[in-house]
Amino acid sequence: MLRRRDLLLSALAAASLPALPLTAHSQATQVTPLLPSGTPRLPADFVWGASTSAYQIEGAVKEGGRKPSIWDVFSHTPGRIADGTTGDVACDHYNRYGDDVALMADLGFQAYRFSLAWPRVMPDGTGPVNAAGLDFYDRLVDALLARGIAPMACLYHWDLPQALQERGGWHNRDSALWFADYARAAIGRLGDRVKPWAMLNEPSVHAIFGHGFGNHAPGLTGWDSYVKAQHHLNLAQGTGIAAARAERSDLKLGTVLSLQPIFPASQQEADITAAARFDACWNTINLDPLFHGRYPALFAQDFAPLIQPGDMETIRAPLDFLGMNYYGPSYIKHEPNAFLAQASWGALPPDTPQTLLGWPISAQGMVDVLARLRDDYGNPPVFITENGACYEDPAPVDGVVEDPARTEYIRAHLVAAGQAIAQGCALKGYYAWSLLDNFEWAEGERRRFGLVRVDFATQQRMPKASGRYLAQLMKAARSTTGP
Repeated sequence: MLRRRDLLLSALAAASLPALPLTAHSQATQVTPLLPSGTPRLPADFVWGASTSAYQIEGAVKEGGRKPSIWDVFSHTPGRIADGTTGDVACDHYNRYGDDVALMADLGFQAYRFSLAWPRVMPDGTGPVNAAGLDFYDRLVDALLARGIAPMACLYHWDLPQALQERGGWHNRDSALWFADYARAAIGRLGDRVKPWAMLNEPSVHAIFGHGFGNHAPGLTGWDSYVKAQHHLNLAQGTGIAAARAERSDLKLGTVLSLQPIFPASQQEADITAAARFDACWNTINLDPLFHGRYPALFAQDFAPLIQPGDMETIRAPLDFLGMNYYGPSYIKHEPNAFLAQASWGALPPDTPQTLLGWPISAQGMVDVLARLRDDYGNPPVFITENGACYEDPAPVDGVVEDPARTEYIRAHLVAAGQAIAQGCALKGYYAWSLLDNFEWAEGERRRFGLVRVDFATQQRMPKASGRYLAQLMKAARSTTGP
């Protein structure tokens, strides 16, 4: 039974709402309606936000005492980034944060998830705290609060200080202690104003691509490398939670996982078992330790040599919320030579819609993952902390970037959010990825997820039609009252 405070999202499609502006470019593709009639309700206290990460937008990599991260080194290594760009400037958010906060306020966002750059806060990874680095986040947080935008800070979004990588990085068990010290420093300065804190962003992705495949920083490869990094990331999540709770008692603490449905690419037994192995590496390698205090049975023996007394209790530290990044499902085939559990991505079913990156699209998949959290992991409070799509955006016409495919992607996933809540899933909010076009990791600047277009040559910002659509939706949600 839904609460009386719930609002009808079907009301958001009211005819009185203005349509998004159409240009000559968009005449052939009409704007997607806000939400279809009969859409399940979202709660009145549902949180509407946008997400970014430090290395992808901040730039200013040598300003304010910051030292290199693993991504600075990786992006400057020839051949690592598809278009040869780096995060040296990115969106220059370090110098333009005031304009970006004003842009968020104008669009109507009520929350903003960002990450802190560890090498900006503690340039050597351990030891002295860099006051100038924390001053930047002070200014950002104060600017957000002044515009009525609630900050959610993520402590680690893949930009480990290079100084720590040279001491073994996530292969070094001490990384969990380094992370706890960093968490204390950041929360000690900002915790009086920032209340929700996420420990890590997508540890399984960081372990798989950065420490297994090697196509993300720090560029390490192999199964043993992946297992070490994954366990120590899980352990750091727990030590970070403990450090944060010791620092302040009034925080809401969580972490962010990338979760997705995993399907076999065929009904052959080899592909079915490969999909189960891949699901363990992508999803339950984080979920099972966090909620059940154990690693998935398929790989328990691989992690056993790394586990010391007390590790699993530390990793199982209770959370106040779970951040869930959702983009779409994976279809997996057996691949004998693949380092990741002899499993790899297979062919998609015919006519499966895809983004520019070839990622399959399934809003229903988001409902399925939330239902899995409800049924298998105690139905924790969940925020969708990333959801978005990469497309080949057209050039602006009359000051408008028409991106109807991205608009439809967002609309479909917000419908799915309502369906999940109607089915009893504890979904509390939605943070779109991403506020800005940014440095998209190994793809560089050539791939765009933003609700706002960034001209990287001029740093001009321009809300896309998808951003204006979401702005209308958020405005309608605020102006609509429940029964």
